[in-house]
Amino acid sequence: MIKLLRVDYRLVHGQVAISWSRHIGADCILVANDEVAKDEMRQSMLRLSKPQGMKLVIKSIEDSVKSIKSGVTDKYKMFIVVNNIQDVERLAKEIPELNYVNLGVLPANENTKALSKAINVTSEDVKTLKKLLAKT
Repeated sequence: MIKLLRVDYRLVHGQVAISWSRHIGADCILVANDEVAKDEMRQSMLRLSKPQGMKLVIKSIEDSVKSIKSGVTDKYKMFIVVNNIQDVERLAKEIPELNYVNLGVLPANENTKALSKAINVTSEDVKTLKKLLAKT
């Protein structure tokens, strides 16, 4: 069962690993990201951040979709974390029950606009979020 989908460029860190996972009662964190799925060093760092007793799975977006659709993840109270809005869109396109996203920290750069102190989005991100909102 998917408990929450969160976009946060930091992926797994104290706030996600401890606060959010406890708050939603998750027993598994799925990091869905193509780059991290190929990067052993980042995977090692993420594993160090997970709470003791919490299952951590790191998969590409495609493999995440396959796992969820196959039912292999049904036994978990799953917290999905991605690091960008485009990954949210890719997951939501394939998994219709993903109808809610929690926006975490998205960093500022020259192409972003602040929605809040910690959430910065590009014009393309805004279009994507509006499209996702229209779907629900």
